[in-house]
Amino acid sequence: MCLNVRVALVASAFAIVTAGVAAAAPQTPPEAPGDARAAEATRATARPGLRDCRADAGHLRHPPRAPTQAAQGRAGGRVQAAHGRRGAVISYNPASGVGIGAAGNVAFFKGFPQTTSISSVVASLIVTSKKQLLFNGKFDIATADNRWVLHGDNRVYFTSQDTYGLGTSTTPDDQLNTKYDFLRFYETAYRRVYRRLYVGAGLLYNLHSDVRPDEEFESAWPDSPYVTYSQARGFDLDSQTSAGTSVSVLVDSRDGAINPSAGWYAGLEYQAFFEGFLGGTSSWQQLNLETRTYFRLSGDARHRLAVWLFGNLVTGGEVPYFDLPATSMDTYGRAGRGYIQGRFRGQRLAYGEIEYRWTVKRNGLLGIVAFLNTETLSNEDTGERLFDSFATAGASACA
Repeated sequence: MCLNVRVALVASAFAIVTAGVAAAAPQTPPEAPGDARAAEATRATARPGLRDCRADAGHLRHPPRAPTQAAQGRAGGRVQAAHGRRGAVISYNPASGVGIGAAGNVAFFKGFPQTTSISSVVASLIVTSKKQLLFNGKFDIATADNRWVLHGDNRVYFTSQDTYGLGTSTTPDDQLNTKYDFLRFYETAYRRVYRRLYVGAGLLYNLHSDVRPDEEFESAWPDSPYVTYSQARGFDLDSQTSAGTSVSVLVDSRDGAINPSAGWYAGLEYQAFFEGFLGGTSSWQQLNLETRTYFRLSGDARHRLAVWLFGNLVTGGEVPYFDLPATSMDTYGRAGRGYIQGRFRGQRLAYGEIEYRWTVKRNGLLGIVAFLNTETLSNEDTGERLFDSFATAGASACA
């Protein structure tokens, strides 16, 4: 069994310098596993592990205020409270280099906070030192009493990514930088059907076009993992598209969407993509499973653990190369911290992470986060299966 281990220690001084970076920084663009809505929407991807601690502190310092009874009456059950941030972005990510741009996010309630989850919207436009232009527009909106929850993940990238082939056993020597344009349009609506139970459906669209090697890797391009994989399946090398729909069910019993300290979240999603639908390259299916849970280690919840487990499993068909499950390709790019986006890729992916959080000061001005994660991926072309090898990472950070 092969074990790849990377341990990253992030200095607090770096956290302070980059504290102004908003979510959705280069490559993909935040709190513990499962705080996927408003909490994740405030994250930066400047360094692995950094965004969690900083964003927790920011939300604790400036959370949306619960409205008074008079304010609730005036609002008529609509937006009750809001808090937003906007400004310049200066960030760094190994996959993108230095990024400069603008970003903004807003968190708000569409109903009474006692019965309605917090909503968030985040957008950013960033130019990087690796000649990338990245636009992200993402949202998680809960209507009054959580009757509907709307989730959007929209991206327009002129970008590049280091690719290494499939499976967890690939090495840094397999690196080949690939340039491409990327358009994503993922829109999903969930309907609450009973207490904390939701069912949902979505429209999914990915387009990777103008795919080409970086000039440095042109000679190796004909034998690259992307070309070899695509030609074996009869895919166009210049452009590949996935378009389809999803159905899902989830249960959410967390005590809050931002920085929860108790409860759990569990979701099951089935995605089906169709050849010819909106220009789809092929027909294929994927099953996504996810669970998140939280444990208080102290009565005031200033010490707690968060656990995140998920799997992305291709169940049939042939998948365009860049749509295969891969490191840090979740909505807010927080899975697989410690490795760059796309470092590992395969037909099936299983991931686990445990995170310790300590709110040092009661007002949230200072916090500490430490995490340990591991992932495993398969490669059907070579016979590598899930759990044959692992990629593991850990880090700590404070802000």
